Amino acid sequence: MKAIEWGLWQAGPGVITLGGEVGGSFSSGGDQYYNGYHSNIVIVAARAAWHCGWQVPGLDTYGGVSAGLGFHHYQYDENPGSYSHSSVIAVPGIFVGASYFVTPTFGFNAEAGHDITDIQVGVVFKIQ
Repeated sequence: MKAIEWGLWQAGPGVITLGGEVGGSFSSGGDQYYNGYHSNIVIVAARAAWHCGWQVPGLDTYGGVSAGLGFHHYQYDENPGSYSHSSVIAVPGIFVGASYFVTPTFGFNAEAGHDITDIQVGVVFKIQ
């Protein structure tokens, strides 16, 4: 998952951000009933978060919501024939996360919730 946010409004001890995110899931496999199963979904969404202003240097905690579209395609082979289907679905989300910056512009991030992924861990960059 990739996300980008801009801090826009001061809200109490924190900042409200708006941004976007994109991510996807790609899988394949099969079983005794279906051969050559492939499922792909790509999600594009807007997101908003409230970043809490703790007095801990380098720590950024936040919670937020997202809403977007998922472009889903799956196909499989069965005896006889094959099946393929594509659809566009609404994808709402909610998440909480934390980042810890080891320098003013680079840190580590973890996020959990019901969003593009249930749990993600990665690096974060701050453009100042």
